[in-house]
Amino acid sequence: MSTPPVPNRACIVGAGPGGLALARNFKLLGIEFDIFERHSDVGGIWDATNPGSPMYASAHFISSKTQSHYTDFPMPDAYPDYPSNKQIHSYMQGFARAYNLYDDITFNTEVTATRYEKGGWQVTLSTGETRPYRWLICVNGTNWHPNLPAWANDPFEGEVRHANSFHHMDEFRDKRVLVVGAGNSGCDIACDAASASDAAFISLRRGYHFIPKHLMGKPADVFAHEGPHLPMWLTQKVFGLLLRFINGDVTRLGLPAPDHKIFESHPILNTQLLHYLGHGDIKAKGDVERLDGKEVVFVDGSREEIDLVLCATGYEWKIPYVDPSQFTWKSGRPDLYMNLFVKGHPNLFTLGFMETNGGAYKLFDNMADLVAQAILAERDQPKRAARFHRRLAEHQPDLSGGVNYVGSDRHATYVNIDAYTAAMVSLRKHMQWPDVQEGHYASLRTDEKPEAA
Repeated sequence: MSTPPVPNRACIVGAGPGGLALARNFKLLGIEFDIFERHSDVGGIWDATNPGSPMYASAHFISSKTQSHYTDFPMPDAYPDYPSNKQIHSYMQGFARAYNLYDDITFNTEVTATRYEKGGWQVTLSTGETRPYRWLICVNGTNWHPNLPAWANDPFEGEVRHANSFHHMDEFRDKRVLVVGAGNSGCDIACDAASASDAAFISLRRGYHFIPKHLMGKPADVFAHEGPHLPMWLTQKVFGLLLRFINGDVTRLGLPAPDHKIFESHPILNTQLLHYLGHGDIKAKGDVERLDGKEVVFVDGSREEIDLVLCATGYEWKIPYVDPSQFTWKSGRPDLYMNLFVKGHPNLFTLGFMETNGGAYKLFDNMADLVAQAILAERDQPKRAARFHRRLAEHQPDLSGGVNYVGSDRHATYVNIDAYTAAMVSLRKHMQWPDVQEGHYASLRTDEKPEAA
């Protein structure tokens, strides 16, 4: 008895921002697909009711609304420059309704395992069912598996937990709080602690450049987008001087001096923390050495009595339903071509497993279209598919944009958005694939305009 052929159908895992971009693109191009979402609604981490979501009440979009929306679907005019987490979730729900994507999603169903065989995937669901697919696109997100430092297991009379469990500043009332980590979430949460706790501290391993969310009355990313566009070395020098003019010497606030040039690490868009440091509502500390009884001991030998240690120390990137050997891993991240394609594997893709210095959603539209074009080539154009895989085997674009990123695991696969955009243009030109431009998805709209939350 012969085995039936694998259907020309794609399995998309996750109905967050990337999964929705893929669904809209696949609908436009006629690619059959199913989306499986383990939660009851779209939105991924932006849905605070999604179990395991790291969303907290004060969280806002780090990019501005005009630089971060989906193609052909602007955020409502009534939204502020930097929308709240509730507004972003509402925006995503509106996006799914506008393009009639809800009917394409199987909710409350998790992909628990996959097996690749005979040119396709056997996908096992939490219902116990197994379904065959030719293509698998992993869009499960990167902020679901908390990473805790080794000292978090030291004997301690206070409470230690990861920031993904934090939801509201009221959790800090009547406590002495230490926030460990100065990424954007860590800085936000530290500001909540400065406002609500009895005493607040933030632990930093290195110094950072703090970029205001507004420059000359404009969102920082709008200011950068509108130019002038200078060589990176000159941009770093100009912005470095500008931040020095705006913020002054941050070491006066107890912060360590940055050990890198601006843009050589993920930008910290937060000057509210500098406000609280300047008013004494929070105190900067160095790296943590260990926990000891009621106290936290820092590498400089100083100690602080702490009730709650909140670790904003990042996440492990995992694709738990795929055998890790299907990917090449680099510093705990899947090492991919253009952060999308698995070299030598025409049936496996990811989307969203990247970090960059710009707005994500328009980028996701372009990335989704590249995945779709590769699938169409595999399905209908064997010669073009062969050309595409030769490109992957022989070519490796420089996505750094001339930036010498700091040597951390987080930056192992970090990309500069201008360099990434140029690489997408180059790939489209090489493959003779069309661009994604305004109006691209107009034929799919089923409503008039997104409403403000």
